[in-house]
Amino acid sequence: MKPLFFALALCTSLPAQAETALDAQAFEQLTLGRTFTYAENGTAYGAEEYLPGRRVRWSFLDGQCKSGFWWEEAGEICFAYEDNPEPQCWRFFKGETGLLAHYTSAADASPLYEVGQSSDPLLCLGPETGV
Repeated sequence: MKPLFFALALCTSLPAQAETALDAQAFEQLTLGRTFTYAENGTAYGAEEYLPGRRVRWSFLDGQCKSGFWWEEAGEICFAYEDNPEPQCWRFFKGETGLLAHYTSAADASPLYEVGQSSDPLLCLGPETGV
């Protein structure tokens, strides 16, 4: 019974790994004009709004947003933001329940997965102001 359970568990994890990562064209078709919310290990992680011209706006769901842009490099989708120009590269896959993103810039990173999407813009409160 244990070998059967192991084989079934292995098969359920194969499709996401066996699929080809999205290229720039496929990624743009899925995301342009949309705002995606992502989670990690069952916890909300952040949201990203995908704008024309491969521009993006990211938030850790705290009302503070960071503008940036994305491009394809060596089969990965890479992002750079106004506060961090260092590329952050991912492999995106289209799964049965939405996008799945594997961060390739750090081997031990947990994948992010889509938990929602909308045509509404990302909520950005702007810079903090003092009293």
